[in-house]
Amino acid sequence: MLRLYNFIEAKEKLGTVLNKTKLIHSDVFSNESGNDIYIKPENMQRTGSFKIRGAFNKISKLTEEEKARGVITSSAGNHAQGVAFAAQKLGIKSVIVMPKHTPLIKVEATRKYGAEVVLEGEAYDDAYAKALELQKEYGYVFVHPFDDEDVIEGQGSIALEVLQELPDTEIILVPVGGGGLISGVAAAAKLMNPQIKIIGVEPEGAASALASLGNGKVVGLDEVNTIADGTAVKMIGDITFNYIQDYVDEIITVSDYELMEAFLLLVEKHKLVAENSGILSLAGLKRLKEKNKKVVSIVSGGNIDVLTISSMINKGLVQRGRIFCFSVNLPDKPGQLLQVSEILSRLNANVIKLDHNQFKNLDRFHDVELQMTAETNGEDHINRITEELSKEGFKVVRLNSH
Repeated sequence: MLRLYNFIEAKEKLGTVLNKTKLIHSDVFSNESGNDIYIKPENMQRTGSFKIRGAFNKISKLTEEEKARGVITSSAGNHAQGVAFAAQKLGIKSVIVMPKHTPLIKVEATRKYGAEVVLEGEAYDDAYAKALELQKEYGYVFVHPFDDEDVIEGQGSIALEVLQELPDTEIILVPVGGGGLISGVAAAAKLMNPQIKIIGVEPEGAASALASLGNGKVVGLDEVNTIADGTAVKMIGDITFNYIQDYVDEIITVSDYELMEAFLLLVEKHKLVAENSGILSLAGLKRLKEKNKKVVSIVSGGNIDVLTISSMINKGLVQRGRIFCFSVNLPDKPGQLLQVSEILSRLNANVIKLDHNQFKNLDRFHDVELQMTAETNGEDHINRITEELSKEGFKVVRLNSH
């Protein structure tokens, strides 16, 4: 197991290559959660995520003979760029195996750092198998994304930075995928201050750490289903499982809807963009039982494409009650649509989309369905609109999206 001096050495080594990601105090997340919240913005890190820490630490510790052989890894995302950057910086050949359908933007970002990219298979497991095959054939050194103590040591440097800047931190929230980040952060933080509480946050649809802890051993999930693709891991590592068992106080899970809501708040109130996996720790704040504590949420990465940003914002608006999508059945006679519009106007709701479908219902001679999307000001506003429409005899059905 790693000792405090290991993390201190890693922090010093990484000081020359990292961006300084200073803590940001968040009034909005503090108010939402009833705690004093600080954000550690690793989405602002070089290569766009914390992964550069573990990758650089691992590769810099290789022997000259190992460096001469070059490094290989399999990754569809942030680890790929971390390894490519570290290898380029240290003058070492790197090969990254990615699934065939990895977004082109991620492939190009990895090539930009000088890596040779091999596209193989439909899923991560196929890319991983290919990487092991190439490692055997060419003698490369494999750099595991999380299940490696040198990688864990690099990730733990985050905790030292947090406690240097905010020594009275009481709780740190950490996104959990394979477990490398939380292993390093939990070990380093606890070695500095055993009283500090470390809470991991996983997506409900990919809670592999929670499942393993419940079984007392590493177990694989049958499937994963979450928008937090960077943490959609079926099985955590053996090494990371031991660290989580020893140092992590609690694992909580959040839904995709909670991620959308946290995304919207981060963009709107802090002007920061993070990827879905990166904001697990912010979405988890509402689940904290503790109140009035100094809490640091690690936002682990910011590599997200523009189309996903647009979708996350729209769904976040719906989740926060800022957009209200609903349908009402109207008697098929003149003036009904105007009546609904006047109610919305009177209550200061701005109609942004309207679908008046005469053919939606089988009984088209009596009823037509009206679907509307309106800008609203939260759940209280939506409740007032629903009550007012009901009073006038309109039955409102709320829809999830628009």
